[in-house]
Amino acid sequence: MITELDNSNGEIAKQIYTVFQNSYKIEAQLIGTVEFPPLLRSAKNIESAETQFYGFIENKHLAAVIEIVIKDKQLEINSLTVDPNYFRQGIANKLISYVLNIINFTRAVVETALVNIPAINLYKKHGFVEFKRWTPSHGIEKLAMSIDPTT
Repeated sequence: MITELDNSNGEIAKQIYTVFQNSYKIEAQLIGTVEFPPLLRSAKNIESAETQFYGFIENKHLAAVIEIVIKDKQLEINSLTVDPNYFRQGIANKLISYVLNIINFTRAVVETALVNIPAINLYKKHGFVEFKRWTPSHGIEKLAMSIDPTT
């Protein structure tokens, strides 16, 4: 079941934080880095975030989280994480579909590490196409993808 999460609730923020930590540790290994910026995010930061969070609940556990922001009808997917205990069950796919269907947007964008092939393939499945590559100061090469529902 997918539901909007009230990240301003400390307990819910801690649950989101736990999913982020569990998932991002695996992503850091995939990327081949120890210093992965998303792992530095705290539960307090999540609690005070002004973004929207949606979670996939499985057997009363928070299995996955998607974090979004909408700016001038542009949907930005800030994070999409699945707890490793729930990998390969199609949950990330369901969260992306859900958000793309409930939000009225003119463009959606997402960024990921260039070596994160599973994420790139998942976004491509939803019609996202690459529009930019760069290497930020932390040194992890990234790419940005977007989708325009009017084309």
